[in-house]
Amino acid sequence: MSDFFAIIILIMLSALFAMSEIAIAASRKIKLKILMDEGKSKAEAVLALQEKPGAFFAMIQISLNAIAILGGILGEQALTATITEYVHSVYTGPWAEQIGFVLSFLLITSVFILFADLLPKRIAMIIPEAVAMRVVGIMNAVTFAFTPMVAFFNGVTNVVIRMLGLPAERQDNVTAEEIVAMVDAGAESGSLQAQEYHLIGNVFELETRTLPTAMTTRESIVYFDINDDSDTITAKIMQDPHNHFLVCDGALDKLVGYVESKQILKQLLRGNRVQLNEEILEKELFYLPETLTLSEALNAFRHATSQFAVVVNEYALVVGIITVKDLMTSFMGDLAPHSWEEQIVARDANSWLVDGSTPIVDLCRVLELEDIPDPSQYETVAGFLIYRLKRLPKRADFIVYAGFKFEAIDIEGVRVEQLLVSRVESSQLSENNLEIKS
Repeated sequence: MSDFFAIIILIMLSALFAMSEIAIAASRKIKLKILMDEGKSKAEAVLALQEKPGAFFAMIQISLNAIAILGGILGEQALTATITEYVHSVYTGPWAEQIGFVLSFLLITSVFILFADLLPKRIAMIIPEAVAMRVVGIMNAVTFAFTPMVAFFNGVTNVVIRMLGLPAERQDNVTAEEIVAMVDAGAESGSLQAQEYHLIGNVFELETRTLPTAMTTRESIVYFDINDDSDTITAKIMQDPHNHFLVCDGALDKLVGYVESKQILKQLLRGNRVQLNEEILEKELFYLPETLTLSEALNAFRHATSQFAVVVNEYALVVGIITVKDLMTSFMGDLAPHSWEEQIVARDANSWLVDGSTPIVDLCRVLELEDIPDPSQYETVAGFLIYRLKRLPKRADFIVYAGFKFEAIDIEGVRVEQLLVSRVESSQLSENNLEIKS
């Protein structure tokens, strides 16, 4: 009877060590840090153990092997004789004792596999952090008790690892790809709402999208000339009301400053005609290069007093303006009104009218396209068409890519004003989905 009790104790100990091994190894560092910030001190102990796991794993292997050996010895003593008696009741031949031994071996092995290995490891994989925090104190105490043996085996292991040229400790550098994979998994499982999923995706887009994908382009900028009369200025404000207007001297690339619309309103309320004089003209402009990413631009605005910036290219020519609101709209995604809602107009379920200056990433979001070829070569839908055609398009020129037809329908000079994007039936696609040109 004492042997059976000892076997149960060994199974419980083996289950504890097996569960601890899996739980500590599978615990997510990010989740543990969150628990630690919430005041869970045991989460910090688990993190410390993960940083230097050598002694812990040495102790686990010593314990599991010792328990397995003891379990085999006690199992043979406790079960073989009893099972052999049952075998003799149905078979009295010369193989009775061997059969009894094999059956007792299979029985004790099955019990250990089920209750000391599979079941505890499954539990540890399901809730690794919770299990790890419960057992970390016990595991540290056992590791300390086994210090001489642990130090020996751990030392030998470290020597072998160094000989193999491997790092002695685990490197937990979380990459952007891993975070994206976790977010995708959360969205698939339903733990992340659609808005949260898109918001996190937009955060990563800030690192890849450049200013031209979010700015107001040069041809859309409303500005004043320093010599404009009052009627011209008020007409522009009434047609395109904005908070700030650039002021130039003859050409947009010769900026002299900017003026706030409220300063113009004050002049009008006093009954005066509008004058772009030194009193209302702000000469300190904030410039950003067009090569900056949206993330870099946000960081630049943190150290600037202006709420908008003039975007220039490498030749110091003005290519657009960008505001903090533009950047925040790009970041907020579905939680804020999209600037491309007026640039992408759905004609029906399978076709869209698209402004040529629409950022290609915005169109890809609408069409649910994940990949586009060589995205660093262009920023807009018009740029995508030109890049694929390898020439300036003419009206009715088109390409087919990923099941969509991109057709230029409005050309002004060399500028692609508008495209028609339509879904193409598979029977109309060229072989291997190659682009089609007019």
